Amino acid sequence: MKILLIEDDAFFREFYAHKFAEKNVLVEQAANGEEGLQKITTVAPDVILLDLVMPKKDGFDVLVEMGKLGLLNKIPVLVFSTLGQPDDIERARELGAKGFVNKSFYDFEKLYARLLEISKKLDSSTL
Repeated sequence: MKILLIEDDAFFREFYAHKFAEKNVLVEQAANGEEGLQKITTVAPDVILLDLVMPKKDGFDVLVEMGKLGLLNKIPVLVFSTLGQPDDIERARELGAKGFVNKSFYDFEKLYARLLEISKKLDSSTL
């Protein structure tokens, strides 16, 4: 599996990249929403792990642009953010996110399991 991690915090990006590498997951990184959108087509990720609060383009903007480009049906997005208010979660889902994990309650194994679940749902729906 290859994921695109769109996260503005360099520490978190490197930490998650290392943890996913331990699970034999390839990780491409983007430091903001604008860079993430550029990398989506060149990287061709299986899943996107998306922060919401970022410079240049936030995660909501990324979801909107992906929707306009028809990419949300092809690449599932799991939002991983400290924004955890019901309105934020609902908005992300309405914009096409397949799931939402709150960074404040971090558990890597649960995050990994959720990514696997989301990627398998896409695989089975496209068969």
